[in-house]
Amino acid sequence: MSERIAFAFAGAVVRPIMNAIMGKTWLKTDRLPDGGFIACPNHCTEIDPLVVGHMLYNLGRPPHFLAKAGLFKPPVLGRVMKGTKQIPVDRSGAGAGTSLEVAREVLDEGGAILIYPEGTLTRDPDLWPMKGHTGAARLALKTGAPVVPIAHWGAQEVFPRYAKRFHVWPRKRVRVIVGEPVDLSEFEGRPLDKSTLVAATEKIMGAITALLAELRGEEPPARRWDPSAHQQSLHGRDVARGTNPSKGAAANDGGIPA
Repeated sequence: MSERIAFAFAGAVVRPIMNAIMGKTWLKTDRLPDGGFIACPNHCTEIDPLVVGHMLYNLGRPPHFLAKAGLFKPPVLGRVMKGTKQIPVDRSGAGAGTSLEVAREVLDEGGAILIYPEGTLTRDPDLWPMKGHTGAARLALKTGAPVVPIAHWGAQEVFPRYAKRFHVWPRKRVRVIVGEPVDLSEFEGRPLDKSTLVAATEKIMGAITALLAELRGEEPPARRWDPSAHQQSLHGRDVARGTNPSKGAAANDGGIPA
């Protein structure tokens, strides 16, 4: 299955659904670079990948996601995943070389790689971006690809965090805004050690948070939410479906393994 055919198939299924369940406003899309780039959005509901992916696909920049290696094994889904050149990630780290190789191919071909630096749905009770993982920064500094911060707001009303069902009536509208590429030039040539990656990641998270504050018309918290400081899990669902996440508090892990 060719990449074009695979994306056309996926788009034919997803786009009508997205158009049916919500309205959309896309802002500052002219900021997307011409070549390959890493898109880094905020993460507040399980349908985030569809929201941001829909925008990128409609703008002629089909999204490439980091996905669990197991998703490439089923015959039909595996063909679609491989055909659209999604990036397999093995949490054990055994396939890190393959992940980086596919990511480089996507970027060299002018593609968009979508990475959620938070790694999972934000644990922040008010849905502000929380502390990020370093995968996006690592990939950017290894490849030289620009990092484009993206923020969206409104999708959480259609499918609230950890919800059991969609809320499509009355009709909701999601707004997505694209930021200027994050300037990571100060980190070029430095060792990719923890301090470098954490500092670069914080700069990325700061750009995402500023965009979300612009969309919400609110001031973000002075201190970014840190799940470990609140004895919360760093991956997966933090509370049971149907409970209030503020009382308990596809996703990818935020980056390609080192």
